Amino acid sequence: METTDASLAFSTLGHPDRLAVFRLLMRFAPRGVRPTEMAQALELKANTLSHHLADLTAAGLVAAERQGRSLYYSVAMDRAEALIGYLALDVGRGRPQFTAPIRGPQEDRIMPDKTFNVLFICSGNSARSIFAEALLRDLGGPRFHAYSAGTNPNSSLNPVALQVLARNDHAVDGLRSKHISEFQQHGAPVMDFVFTVCDTAAAEECPPWPGQPITGHWGVPDPARATGTEAEKGIVFARTYGALRRRIATFVELPVETLDRMALQASVDALSLTQPQD
Repeated sequence: METTDASLAFSTLGHPDRLAVFRLLMRFAPRGVRPTEMAQALELKANTLSHHLADLTAAGLVAAERQGRSLYYSVAMDRAEALIGYLALDVGRGRPQFTAPIRGPQEDRIMPDKTFNVLFICSGNSARSIFAEALLRDLGGPRFHAYSAGTNPNSSLNPVALQVLARNDHAVDGLRSKHISEFQQHGAPVMDFVFTVCDTAAAEECPPWPGQPITGHWGVPDPARATGTEAEKGIVFARTYGALRRRIATFVELPVETLDRMALQASVDALSLTQPQD
């Protein structure tokens, strides 16, 4: 990246609200987000957000794409990569103390003979992330340890979600709602993968995870918001379960042990962009 381009990017990100917009979009990367959802998550007025998006787009940090009647904004990943590389390698001259926090002590190598810790996050931790935890526990076998948590967990699990799990032969003993802080304290398992399964959780501020896990966003609609008869609500829960099952079944087939971190993140990004079919 040229110095003039880097200067423009840093100047653009120097405004707290523009930085907040960029950070939110990074949490959804590589997927795009609609302005209405960004404005709600960041509590910004629509016209104020519009100005910030225009500045970020002009700096090349954000790109817009129209899908149907909606406009989606996403991070220009190549530009973001160039900016971080400029700061770490050009300005920082590639000194180990600057690159180690990015690359980690093991460089890009993935340990071939370890069990991988995977955390699924949603807002309530009562249905979607519980589905994901149970699915990975049973589909992943001994290669994975599955966990789930919520940014604002409910006091109990959704009874319809438990019925769906039991109907699909998943044990529900030991499943419970947990706050995300349980996995951020000293002594908690170090995660290798962290997935958000709802847009609300993806938009939440969250401190960097120890160990720099591979991250992804698998947003699916909240089945607890379904309306209609009990049978119709049950169908929505079953569809949500099915969508997560297809994604997790594909995830556990990834050759995790043989991929470096860059290739593994690319695989997770590709999976995040795949729209599971009903």
